[in-house]
Amino acid sequence: MELANKVMIVTGAAGNLGSSCAREAARAGAKVVAVDLPNSPLDAIVGEIRDAGGEAIAQTGDVSEEQDVLAIVEAAKRNYGGIDALANVAAAMSEIEQDWKLETMPIASWDRAMAVNLRGSMLCAKHSIPSMLARGGGAIVNFSSTAGIRGDIGLFAYSTSKAGLLGLTIALATSYGKQNIRCNAVSPGSVWTEATKIGLGDKLDMMARTRSTARLGIPEDIGHTVVFLCSDKAAYITGQNIVVDGGGTSHQPWVHMK
Repeated sequence: MELANKVMIVTGAAGNLGSSCAREAARAGAKVVAVDLPNSPLDAIVGEIRDAGGEAIAQTGDVSEEQDVLAIVEAAKRNYGGIDALANVAAAMSEIEQDWKLETMPIASWDRAMAVNLRGSMLCAKHSIPSMLARGGGAIVNFSSTAGIRGDIGLFAYSTSKAGLLGLTIALATSYGKQNIRCNAVSPGSVWTEATKIGLGDKLDMMARTRSTARLGIPEDIGHTVVFLCSDKAAYITGQNIVVDGGGTSHQPWVHMK
């Protein structure tokens, strides 16, 4: 198994993409520290992993708060002895549901996106790296987005924070590569979930038709990519942004509109 005997923190583990990362990591043999906010369905996700024969613990916390991140790292060390991999999946998504112009965007929305998406990922890396160094290296995967590399209407805070994560990724990869810590980003495109079906409605078919593949992505597509990037099979890959979008950003938008 690709992640056998490795300890992996997955933030945002109660969400669609985070839970897929946690499940796939456990299936690959990792001991998973699943992290999300209090009152999220985190315990249910951990229960599913255990019922399937995987190993996982639940740890609640807000990744934008440094004391919470310290508690997450301590839980990993206390329960499993250290940290080998980190998937920074947690994200503030509320702005995606709005139709704001920049001049009417609440500053609180900007601040929350930066706090969770960017500061939270930085804090988790900051406090996980010492344990990785003590164990001889590790792997970090930051979650950017196709919205961080292409424009999208109204997503000022979300897109900016996701673009910032690409800068954090290359800075971490460059700074810690000689110490055997790799850092990559994944940029998911449209992923089919019940939430996207409800939120996008009739736009879902249009989005499916603009993929180069025959379908939209599913959360497992992202989970599999993260497991690979955290495994020794990706030992020579660092500082990269892996776009997992079915080819949606690889062509002009009208190519598959027929």
